[in-house]
Amino acid sequence: MPAAGHRHPPGTAARTQFNLGRALPFLVLVLTVLADLITPDRERFDRLLVAAPALAAVTWPVRATVAIGITAMGVRALLDFTRGQGFASDLLASEAILAAVTAAAAWVSRVRTRYERDLREVTAVAEVVQRVVLRPLPERLGRFELHLLYVAAAAKARIGGDFYEAVRIPGAVRVMLGDVQGKGLGAVETASVLLGSFRAAVNDAPDLGVLADRLDEGLARYGAWDPDSDAAERFATVVLVEFPDGQDVVRLLSCGHPAPLLQGANGVEPVHFADPSLPVNLAGLAENQHRIEEVPFGPGERLLLYTDGVSETRDRTGTFYPLELRLRGWAREPAAELPELLHRDLSAYGAGGLDDDVAAVVVVRTPAAP
Repeated sequence: MPAAGHRHPPGTAARTQFNLGRALPFLVLVLTVLADLITPDRERFDRLLVAAPALAAVTWPVRATVAIGITAMGVRALLDFTRGQGFASDLLASEAILAAVTAAAAWVSRVRTRYERDLREVTAVAEVVQRVVLRPLPERLGRFELHLLYVAAAAKARIGGDFYEAVRIPGAVRVMLGDVQGKGLGAVETASVLLGSFRAAVNDAPDLGVLADRLDEGLARYGAWDPDSDAAERFATVVLVEFPDGQDVVRLLSCGHPAPLLQGANGVEPVHFADPSLPVNLAGLAENQHRIEEVPFGPGERLLLYTDGVSETRDRTGTFYPLELRLRGWAREPAAELPELLHRDLSAYGAGGLDDDVAAVVVVRTPAAP
């Protein structure tokens, strides 16, 4: 995702490489002619002309590939005429080889363009799905700024098993961040169910405990509707957060999720959960009494919510990523820059890059308007 949140402008390097690739067949034609003409004893560099249609198949459409192949055949014949050889048997054999290579290149170009068209369609569908399932976070909700980092572990994937949502309700802002056990489409399915349950219940639930129960109920109902889906077999860790209007506090409920980090005047410290709840979809294994923590959260302070894809990234020695230490070092950095800083640092720290889904949300309480 590439990542939601902060990213470099997409496609710049790819466009540069693509344009260079389109020029390569013509470069082969020009260099072959020059080498053939200026080399003493007229070495047979024209044998290299077969590279022109072969390279064209990589970047050009079918008709252009055929045209480049025919051009190479014409150049080959012209070079033989400049040697005064006329239509020799080796010319006919070389032209036949070029024609065969051109035909093969045209077929490769046709397969490639069809694949690229299918890939564009799938990518467009994935973008729509991402906007529906994982909608972009608003930059501001009431007095709160929100900044997101989201990176799916699967190559080229836009959605993974991590999920998030932030909603303005009467009297408060509520935020959810979660992580589904496992990876792949099953994890994405479970995440979409939990997001749907959160959106359906977030306005009506009187507190975070009831909201957590609704998440459990939604996943249980989905499993009853579709018993063959493995979504009902997965569990998810979730942290629910509520920022009430008119109070410099934040309320939090952890369902087995890593503790958020609070950054304020006293430095950086994790939120202490005296009695965290069980992960969602495991509540039936034991009595699950939700305990909501309330901690001070004043103007200018930051709250970092994150998934274990952040905290459990390891370096080559197996050492976990020192998130709390890094956050202390970034205390003076603008909050809007933290997701990009975190992304770059995680990518450099991980022994194999990022091998798990990563999600992080920075919430900042801004000063009240005069």
